[in-house]
Amino acid sequence: MASLLCFEDLTCSVCLTIFTDPVTLPCGHSFCRQCATEVHSCPQCREALSTEAKCLPTSIILKSLAEKAREAEKMKEEGGSEKPEVPDLCPEHEEKLKLFCLTEQELACIICRDGDRHEGHKFKPIKEAAASLRKELETFVQHVLDDIHAIESLANTQREEITKTKEKSEQLITQIRSQFEEMHQFLQRREDEIKNELKHKEEDGIEKMSHSLNAIETTLSERKEMEVKATSVLKISDSEKFLKSWTEGKSMMTTKSLFRPRAKELQVVSTSLSLGPYESHLQFFMWKEMLQVIQPRAEQLSLRSNSTVLSVSDDGRSLFSAPQYAPQYKQAASFYPSGYRSSSYQPVMVDPDYPTSSSSTNYASSVTEFTSGQHYWEVEVGSRDYWELGLQDNSLRYDGKKYYALHQNKSRPLAFKGRPRKIGVYLNCSSKKLSFYDADNMKHIHTVSPDLTFMPVSAYFNIRHKEPDHNPITVCWY
Repeated sequence: MASLLCFEDLTCSVCLTIFTDPVTLPCGHSFCRQCATEVHSCPQCREALSTEAKCLPTSIILKSLAEKAREAEKMKEEGGSEKPEVPDLCPEHEEKLKLFCLTEQELACIICRDGDRHEGHKFKPIKEAAASLRKELETFVQHVLDDIHAIESLANTQREEITKTKEKSEQLITQIRSQFEEMHQFLQRREDEIKNELKHKEEDGIEKMSHSLNAIETTLSERKEMEVKATSVLKISDSEKFLKSWTEGKSMMTTKSLFRPRAKELQVVSTSLSLGPYESHLQFFMWKEMLQVIQPRAEQLSLRSNSTVLSVSDDGRSLFSAPQYAPQYKQAASFYPSGYRSSSYQPVMVDPDYPTSSSSTNYASSVTEFTSGQHYWEVEVGSRDYWELGLQDNSLRYDGKKYYALHQNKSRPLAFKGRPRKIGVYLNCSSKKLSFYDADNMKHIHTVSPDLTFMPVSAYFNIRHKEPDHNPITVCWY
């Protein structure tokens, strides 16, 4: 209400706005200087003006109040309000809050500090506490900004990885589509070739059978015609007419030759359409043919070994335990597997406590060494109760009961329970991944990340030699 009255007192009654350069007339009423110059008497009391308004001095007090009223009106229009800043008081003691309790992290007054609730607490003046907290917050804000930059960098990196993954997926999809298309084309081509082969056999057989059918039908027609002729002649009772009718138009062919059975001279031609093994084992033979055109194929690794207790076959594909040898036992040759030269095996004394770990020299490796790229090979382990496959310091072991992942002479049991007869080994040098599979159904067994710092590397093979098992492990060649 007071504010409203103030505005009314500072409003010119001529222009109805807050005073601009206010002047006070001799009668005591005030107006804007411009409004006062336009009249000859006071607009309110009608008293005549003896002095010109433009010569009147400006009312400093009214001008100051008018400017403040104008500013207040402007702030009000902008949504602001001129409220004097009243210091906060302690809600409990109605004293000024001059302290900050560090223990409770709250503002307090002098009485609060001495009260029981804050006994033993640490206090600071508000300005000191604010300065200290401000410094901490500034440091915190800087750390948050650094953390934000780091997180933004991680987010950008993650987005790049997502993009790379999508691009890699598209690349692999294109590659898969292309490779399947090649197989589809191969199978389609072979399907057309086998169908054409069958069609040719069908046409040849039908042509021969058609010739035979024509001969049979011609003979049948002749026999039916003769039967009709003979039947009609038999109806003639006069002997002269009978003979004349029968012999009319006949050649020198005797009756005996005419009456000769013709069915025995004819033969039904039959043909048995067959595609040989393709008829019953088509998919198997197609699989064998595809192996010759599929690229890349499984690595055709050859083995080598400097071990005195392990032996490699002549063709380099198989690894055997060398037979035990004792001086009193002269039939060591009977231990050699059939089909392999006995000179490939060197009988030695076997130490029963000889270590079987991959760190020893008693293992075989591939002649081929890998420096880059992606490689896959398969090993037929059969029914052996012990083998190790992979790379020398990263391999898969089977001990007849369980599977183990070996890494630098440390073993870790695996949960895999199958008993594959073939093990597939896949090495990706670029991603540094070594994976093992059941090669019969490509069921995943285990994947490790080998250390490929020192290249090249070779495939690793090992079998137990304490109790020689004469069944080899063999690298599959397709």
